[in-house]
Amino acid sequence: MAAAVAFRLAEPGDFLQVLNICSEAFDGLDYMAVFYQRWLEEPGRLVFVAALDSRVVALESALLVDGGQTAVFQGLRVASDLRGRGVAGALQKHVTDYIRHHYPQVSACRLSRGDQPSPQTLSKYSLVAKEAILSLCCEATDLGLFLAELRAKVPCNSSSSSSSSSSSSCSPGPVMLSQQEAETLILSDHVVSKLLPGQTIINDWEPLRPVEANLEVLRRRGLTWIADRRSEPAALSLCTVPYAVPLRHDALHFNMNIFGRSLAPVCSVFVAQLEALLPSLTGYLVFHTYVDPPLWPGLRHFCQNTANVLFFKDYWEEQRCLITDVII
Repeated sequence: MAAAVAFRLAEPGDFLQVLNICSEAFDGLDYMAVFYQRWLEEPGRLVFVAALDSRVVALESALLVDGGQTAVFQGLRVASDLRGRGVAGALQKHVTDYIRHHYPQVSACRLSRGDQPSPQTLSKYSLVAKEAILSLCCEATDLGLFLAELRAKVPCNSSSSSSSSSSSSCSPGPVMLSQQEAETLILSDHVVSKLLPGQTIINDWEPLRPVEANLEVLRRRGLTWIADRRSEPAALSLCTVPYAVPLRHDALHFNMNIFGRSLAPVCSVFVAQLEALLPSLTGYLVFHTYVDPPLWPGLRHFCQNTANVLFFKDYWEEQRCLITDVII
């Protein structure tokens, strides 16, 4: 089957056929309808399709990051009737060969996994980082009540610099960061060594090394950055712009990554991110929050509520986002 498939760079005219192969993906949360055209225009991104006769049957993309030294593979899709027939592997091999030939400075590829890879798969890669995923869903009209419940139980985030006589007092609340403040913090020794998982910036499922060359990639995403404090934070978070997904006619999805090892500041910035979004949200919401795996049970308990905010797809909550590197 794979031998009969032709590979080429994607074009705007492939859009409808690409949507056809995405119809069953991600439990109604597929982002491709929103992201496809952006990907075609994004600097440093290559988008490929596989075609059988005149039919588009698969898609894969690679984003050049880390100053052009790494290719991040994203967006693999295969038509449902051709899965398990070698198409995905053949397309990924084509993309890798294309990068090796046209971009010889690329020394590694990086990808994210939402399942638990087999030992055989892990033997081919090196594990860079893990994040646990907490997923929630609700009507936008219920989010305000949810936040009211959370505010009442936000754990006290005592400043680590407090003296023993004042250790019971909470530090000031979370702060929204300017782009410049966020970029300074995300590259700081404190954040890189103490907060980032595997010393890796992860935006949604997009893993980046903490180097200046990747700041432009982050700027393109229009992220909201919030920390528990401006100097040496215990938690630093980024949140994507909400985008439409096909789950429901009015459904919106967004993703939040929170870098931190302590539950109290992580809960604090989680609430602050939702408060920042609240005025602009309408319709039905599904949002994923990525945290350090040991914090997942505590955050889930924190999010239990009576405001009709539900946990979305239990199996998602058990999975880990696995980031891997492999030398090309």
